[in-house]
Amino acid sequence: KMTQQMRDLQLAQARKPPGPSSPNAAKRLYRNLSGKFRVNYTSFDEGSLVGRGEKEKLRKSYLFQSNAALFEAVELQDLDRVQEMLKHYSPEELDLNTPNSEGLLPLDIAIMTNNAPIARALLQAGAKESPHFVSLESRSLHLSTLVREAEQRVNELMAQVVNEAPSADCSEKEKQLKAWEWRFRLYKRMKAGFEHARVPDAPSSVHLSVASSSSLQVTFWEPLSVNSAVVTKYKVEWSCSPTFSPLLGEAVMDKLKELHFTIQGLVSGTVYHVRVSAYNMKGWGPPQASMPPFAIPSNWREYDGRAPRRRGQAEALDHLLGQVKTVHQHCICHEPCKNQPQSRKHSVSKSLKHLFHPGSKFLKTLKRGLYLTAIFYKDDNILVTHEDQIPVVEIDDTYSCLLMQDFLWLTKVSCMWDEILWLRQCVTVSQSSCSCILQTRFKMLLAISQMQGLLGIQDLGQVFFEPIKDKQGNILIVTLKEVKTNQTFESVRWVPICKLQSSRKSVSSPEEPTALDMLLISIQDKLAYHQRSSHALSPGLYLGYLKLCSAVDQIRVLVPEQLPNILCHVKIRSNPNVSREEWEWLQKMASAEEPVPTEPEADRSQNPLFQELQVAIKELMTLVNIPLQEAKDFRLYSQEVLDFGDQVSFLLLLPPSDDVCTAPGQNNPYTPRSGFLTLPLQIFELGEER
Repeated sequence: KMTQQMRDLQLAQARKPPGPSSPNAAKRLYRNLSGKFRVNYTSFDEGSLVGRGEKEKLRKSYLFQSNAALFEAVELQDLDRVQEMLKHYSPEELDLNTPNSEGLLPLDIAIMTNNAPIARALLQAGAKESPHFVSLESRSLHLSTLVREAEQRVNELMAQVVNEAPSADCSEKEKQLKAWEWRFRLYKRMKAGFEHARVPDAPSSVHLSVASSSSLQVTFWEPLSVNSAVVTKYKVEWSCSPTFSPLLGEAVMDKLKELHFTIQGLVSGTVYHVRVSAYNMKGWGPPQASMPPFAIPSNWREYDGRAPRRRGQAEALDHLLGQVKTVHQHCICHEPCKNQPQSRKHSVSKSLKHLFHPGSKFLKTLKRGLYLTAIFYKDDNILVTHEDQIPVVEIDDTYSCLLMQDFLWLTKVSCMWDEILWLRQCVTVSQSSCSCILQTRFKMLLAISQMQGLLGIQDLGQVFFEPIKDKQGNILIVTLKEVKTNQTFESVRWVPICKLQSSRKSVSSPEEPTALDMLLISIQDKLAYHQRSSHALSPGLYLGYLKLCSAVDQIRVLVPEQLPNILCHVKIRSNPNVSREEWEWLQKMASAEEPVPTEPEADRSQNPLFQELQVAIKELMTLVNIPLQEAKDFRLYSQEVLDFGDQVSFLLLLPPSDDVCTAPGQNNPYTPRSGFLTLPLQIFELGEER
């Protein structure tokens, strides 16, 4: 019956010609294809192809050849070739899960020859076992049939070679005989591999953690035994009973890139037991119970019923902004905008006057004042004017007010680049007052509008955290934005950064460089800062170190240079959720005013979070260069877990209360010396939001 099924399968797949007839033929095929595979078939000159039908034939030919080459590489146990093909081509291009004329898939051959490295590579690429092997008996019968038919074919060819006189036809049959002898040995090896295999052992370890108030995270590891066949599937089961009767649910995992599974849709506060078992071609092995033996879905907020801090805040702010805009719609500041339609002559005259106005062009030099520059970059190129100058516009040539508050105000405005015109109109109302601050901010909005108009770009990017000041009295505010696409602009063009740096002729001395020269010298550092500040953390729970320092007009926060939008931190674990039980333990430790856990204690060795915190605190103290013995005076912030979305959360480690914020001139031992920088607190908050 199985033989008949395989013959039917062969007829159904008549479109797939037989593969190479020998190992040498397979090697030649792969060698001939290896160069061609690196170039997609569509890269050939389409003019040399006759219509779409010819291109489709070429495509199918390449797909068949790649499939045949993959089968032969697996049969020859050539791991390097298999990995290279899986790297360069998708499962669809390789026809990875379509059986060959013998009813086998590449994964079947790998696991039955017990080639674990190739089998794992195929599994990670999405390979599956043949669906025709519905039982152990069917697999055994099919292998016996392949061995018997191969042996029969060998005997037939051997008889023909012995009885026939030497000729060209006889030489061809000798080649066929060698190919079938090789295939006969392959099938016997596969049959022996199947017969000697046994069911897999239980997974070596199963870790259970609370992922949320309605889910559990299960992480497991492969069985330790190396004698059983390759594991191709895992089964996760869960129940409210330690005997797993009744069973509440199960999930079979056949995609094995990552050995973890999240059980969703659970009831908060309910006890769940979990176990995992492994599968190979001989069947399911024994289950492995999780550690801890059970878990209860929960979240730290359930401890006191606290609502998320930011719930509804974004919507409320949008609503508030909408209300403010509505109130200002009929304001006097909008009157100039209502009288826009004017005569064509007056419009042309105004535009010509604007064209020759000195403030309508980019500046080449600075003359003691406050300026705005916009840095747009893509890879190693930067946008410059047609005079090879970085775009600079003047904000105020008589600037004398306190800069920091105006600067921080501008950083907030950078979140509303599209609303600059509206903001200008609103600030105009108060321009009649003698407020130096309002006048300066109005000029900032004018400069932003001018920069946007000259560049033809609304979004000027992120404001660099520190203005550039020179000894000539110039102050340069810098915005940075990375351009992802290939865009062209009318008033600016792309040039390599290195060319701009080498070709610019400085008009200042090395001892007293101008702000523009200082910008060019440090531009690579600023671009690196901008790229790093947009990096996101991988999902998990982190331990952050909060250290502030104050100045006359601002408070600054300590951050790592490599990730300046996040506090100094180390990763505690990949699971971001803090369960109710874990938070309750942290509260008890805080209320008892116990020191942070830096040394192991026997009575707490069973608490996973305690152990994880020990490791994280030691790593964090090493990172910020603080002796571990001084960490005994540090405290864990116990008011809340800082949640940044659903995937990242933070516990905070604080220095002693008197040392959280360092006063000007104070020498504090809890501030590291290198690899870190301090950002104004408002800049840090904006970067965190981005």
